[in-house]
Amino acid sequence: QVQLVESGGGLVQPGGPLRLPCAALGRTFRSSPRGWFRQAPGKEREFVAASRWSGSTPYYADSVKGRFTISRDNAKNTVYLQMNSLKPEDTAVYYCAADRTGTWYHPSTRSAYDYWGQGTQVTVSS
Repeated sequence: QVQLVESGGGLVQPGGPLRLPCAALGRTFRSSPRGWFRQAPGKEREFVAASRWSGSTPYYADSVKGRFTISRDNAKNTVYLQMNSLKPEDTAVYYCAADRTGTWYHPSTRSAYDYWGQGTQVTVSS
């Protein structure tokens, strides 16, 4: 059974950093795009960042560009989201996602991904 397992969430002060790993279990996603999304209370789930299988030319939402970095370790079947200069508006449940086809197609849309993690809460507050 395929599982994506996020971790690393928690409470952080504004301006602080946080790193979220997402490990894939049950199959390899070394050749597949991986993504991060988030959902704040009362809002739709929104795109955050996406990575090609090679990790080159990552794609970011404008709201996180320059502050967040997506990276991946294909040997560990894991993708990471490094979040710096966090703001209260970054508070949300963060979800990782994986595509099973290996196709880089509209990576900012939810329909581009076949597998989702259970989410990890990130709260930015003083």
